[in-house]
Amino acid sequence: MKSACFTIVFVICILLSSNAYKALGQYSDVRCKCVCPSTEVVNGTKTERKLYIGNVPPGDCNCDGVVLSQTGDDVKNREKEFCPRCECRYESRNTTTIRVVVIIIIWAISVLVVYMLFLMCLDPLLNRKRTAYEEHQDEVTMEEPVPPVVQPQPTTSTVFNRVGQQQDKWKRQVQEQRRHIYDRHTMLN
Repeated sequence: MKSACFTIVFVICILLSSNAYKALGQYSDVRCKCVCPSTEVVNGTKTERKLYIGNVPPGDCNCDGVVLSQTGDDVKNREKEFCPRCECRYESRNTTTIRVVVIIIIWAISVLVVYMLFLMCLDPLLNRKRTAYEEHQDEVTMEEPVPPVVQPQPTTSTVFNRVGQQQDKWKRQVQEQRRHIYDRHTMLN
């Protein structure tokens, strides 16, 4: 089980690192983000906003450094009307930290899925001797409750037997509480 878990985590890490290597050229940790009106606003036809992003040094994070190089001839000779309407911000982020956090989250989810599969495989082994749950009837009886039947302890103490014993103990406690609540209208402490 340990080797299967390790193999799954190892494969996921390799896949994530190969995808991260491919993405290195696509994203940068710093950028200049300018929100400007559409180029048609200079002509007075539209009032939409457009986003311009460029990878420039902080000193060049302005309309001249980012927007005019991307608009081309649309705003030629009308920069003084267009550029004051632009809002430019220099942003930085740490993509390495983002990648590490995503890998940790995926790893945790993978461990939980493997644990869930383990429990699903373990459940039939534990419940093969159990009977089906009986529906509770709302009958008020004034009889004394019958003590639960104590099963003999198995001679070999395995994990399955201990878990099964704990489940039986829990079920007896739940039945006892139901008797107290529905029959005597009292709560156990």
